[in-house]
Amino acid sequence: MKYLVSASEMRRYDNNTIERIGIPACVLMERAALAAAEAAEAYCAGAEGRKSALIMAGMGNNGGDGLAAARLLSEKGYRVEVWCVGNCGRASEQWKQQRAILENYPVEFAKRPVRAEYTVLLDALFGVGLSREVSGEYEEAVRIFNGLEGRKIALDLPSGIDSDTGKVWGCAVKADDTVTFGFCKKGLMMYPGYGYAGRIVTAEIGISERSFYGEVPDMYAYDEEPISLMPKRDSGGNKGTFGKVLLVAGSMNMAGAAVLAARAAYRAGAGMVKVLSAEENRSIIQQAVPEALFGTWGLLAESMEWADVIAIGPGLGKRDAARQCLELVIRESQKPLLVDADGLNLLAEDAVLRDVLAGQGAAGRQVIVTPHVGELARLTGKTAAVCKEDLPGTGRGLAETIHGVVAAKDARTFICKEEHAVCMNLSGNCGMATAGSGDVLAGIIAGLLAQGMEAFDAAAVGAYVHGLAGDRVSREKGKYACMAWDIVEAAGC
Repeated sequence: MKYLVSASEMRRYDNNTIERIGIPACVLMERAALAAAEAAEAYCAGAEGRKSALIMAGMGNNGGDGLAAARLLSEKGYRVEVWCVGNCGRASEQWKQQRAILENYPVEFAKRPVRAEYTVLLDALFGVGLSREVSGEYEEAVRIFNGLEGRKIALDLPSGIDSDTGKVWGCAVKADDTVTFGFCKKGLMMYPGYGYAGRIVTAEIGISERSFYGEVPDMYAYDEEPISLMPKRDSGGNKGTFGKVLLVAGSMNMAGAAVLAARAAYRAGAGMVKVLSAEENRSIIQQAVPEALFGTWGLLAESMEWADVIAIGPGLGKRDAARQCLELVIRESQKPLLVDADGLNLLAEDAVLRDVLAGQGAAGRQVIVTPHVGELARLTGKTAAVCKEDLPGTGRGLAETIHGVVAAKDARTFICKEEHAVCMNLSGNCGMATAGSGDVLAGIIAGLLAQGMEAFDAAAVGAYVHGLAGDRVSREKGKYACMAWDIVEAAGC
C-alpha cells in the first residue's frame, strides 16, 4: 500500500518531522537535493563529455532544494547554471542560506537560460500548495523551460500542477521524471497532472509514517501483488464455500453484458453464478458461460433466497420489468448488493427507492454502486463537469448519502466510503476505455463480495485486479486492441 497525500497533509508531516521528531529542516532539504542529484546522475551515467545542468528555482523551499542540488551537481563536475525566477527579497530563509553557500561554488547565475540545450534541467519553481493561475514571469518561465532541450526533472511535482487534484493552473512543466519527497502527492496520480509528471520516483528524505502522529493520510493506493489481497481459499472447500452470485442482467437480445459480468465473477473466484435475464438471451448465455445457471426475471424472488450476493444492472435496460427487478432486490432483500449500469440509471430516477437503499445501508446492508462520471452526475444531481472536477469528493458525498460504497469511475477510479480513507486505483490504462469493461469490473467485485470480502475491500481490490488485467492485455495486444473479453480472460491471479 502506498499513501497519497494532500498539500496540507504534507505540510503537517513536514512540520512534525522538524518540530516533534527533531530532524532539522536543513537536513530534509539536503536529502531532497541528494535525491534530485541522484536522479540527474542516473540519467547522465552514460553521457560523454562535460555535463550541463540548468536549475529553474523559485523563491520558496522547493527552490532551496534546487539550489542545494545545484551545489551537489557542481561538485560532481557539471557545468551548472541557476535561473532564479521571482523576487529574491521575498525568498524563504532556507533559500537564502542555500544561495549564500553557492557563492563558494563555480555556479553561473542567469536571468534567463543562456543555452538552448542542457544535459539535465531541474524544475524547482513551485512546491506543493500552488492554488492560483501561473501568470506573468512565472508563466513565461514555464514556457521557456518546456522549450529547452534536455532531460527535465521536476522536484516534488511539476510546477503548475495542483498537488491535490492534478489540475493544471494555466500552464505547467512537462517533466520526463518527477522526484517527489516523503510521500507521493495526490495530484501526481490524478489526471491531467499524471500526464505531466513522467516517471515518478518517491524519495525517502526522513519524513515517514513516524511523522503521522495518528493523523494518517486520507487517500491510499494498492501497489502490492494482487494475490496477497485476494480472499483466502479453503483447500477443503466446495463450490458453495466460495459464494453464490445472483446476476440480474441483460435485456432482450442484449446478452453481452451479462456474459461478461458472469465470466468475470467466476474469474474472481466465485463458486456459483446464476444469471437472470430475458428469455431471448438463454441460448447465448448458456453457450458463452456454460458454468452458469440461467433463469428468467420471473424467478427473481426465489433466486434471491439462493444467492449470497446480488448484482444488478449490466445491460438491464430501463423498461418496466427492469425497474421492478431493481425495486424487488432493494425492498425484499438484505443481502449484499451491487448496483451497476442501468441499475444506477433507474435508481437515479427514483428518489424514494434511493431513500430505501440509504436506510438499508445505514442499518448495515452492504451496498456497492459503481457509477462512471455520467451516472454519478445523475445520482447526485450535479453536472458531469462538476463531478469530474472533484471525483473523490463527489464519490464520498454519495457514499455518505447512501451509507454504502461508491466506486467512482473515470481515468482513475476512486473507492469511497463514509468515515474511511479513499482508495485511488492506479492500475489500468486507456485501452480499457472500451464497451463492456465496466461489466467485467462489476462481475469481479461481485465475485469477491460472494467470497466474504467486506464491500469496500471487494470494490477496491476488484478495481485493482481489473486494472492489472487490462494492463496485461495492453502489454500483449496493445492499447488499441484491448477488448472487454480479453480483460476477463486475463483477470486471474
